[in-house]
Amino acid sequence: MNETVLVVDDQHNIRSLLRMYLEQEGFRVEDVGDGESALRRLSTGAPPDLLILDLMLPGVDGWEVCRRVRAGDHADLPILMLTARDDDVDKIVGLELGADDYVTKPFNPREVVARVKAILRRTNRVAPTTATEALLQVGNLEIDVQRREVRIGGETMELRRKEFDLLSTLAEQVEIVLSREQLLEQVWGYDFYGQTRTVDVHIAALRRKLQHADAKIETVTGIGYRLAL
Repeated sequence: MNETVLVVDDQHNIRSLLRMYLEQEGFRVEDVGDGESALRRLSTGAPPDLLILDLMLPGVDGWEVCRRVRAGDHADLPILMLTARDDDVDKIVGLELGADDYVTKPFNPREVVARVKAILRRTNRVAPTTATEALLQVGNLEIDVQRREVRIGGETMELRRKEFDLLSTLAEQVEIVLSREQLLEQVWGYDFYGQTRTVDVHIAALRRKLQHADAKIETVTGIGYRLAL
């Protein structure tokens, strides 16, 4: 494993802990303690393969770092957020800005490593090539898997990477109820589930963007979610 992970957190003990666990799994690890340093690092040399980004940073906070990354030369850089606030609004804002996933502090470092591996696996996934796999349609909702485009009533809408993966997974199994654990495995690729709230947060963000679609994401109490007309 040759991937480089940049850890951005103002707490030295957290940076050291993540460095130890990630290096044990074969990752190269760099770390900085503030947003300005992270942006300087990203502007010089080869970019890392993944960014672990604390939201509550001194000076330039994690939201701003995320926004600048997505608007700059490294727009496709995978980002895993660290947040000390168990607030869905904060998480949704981070996901809307382009983060791929989040972990709430305090966290199990093994779960962070599992999520890093899963994000990188999904990021490097080869897109399907057959016509059947490449185009999904549910009512006025059309999903072009190869081009990673979503249209509602013919109008293209913008989805973040993980939102697209989640929607296409639900659309491939329309009317079928998928548990949070199944979605974690199929969309995030986790073999270590940890907390399943990440699915709920992504679903909430995705629902806001599907208000004008015929298809709706339904909650099946005690089980999970399904896409249905």
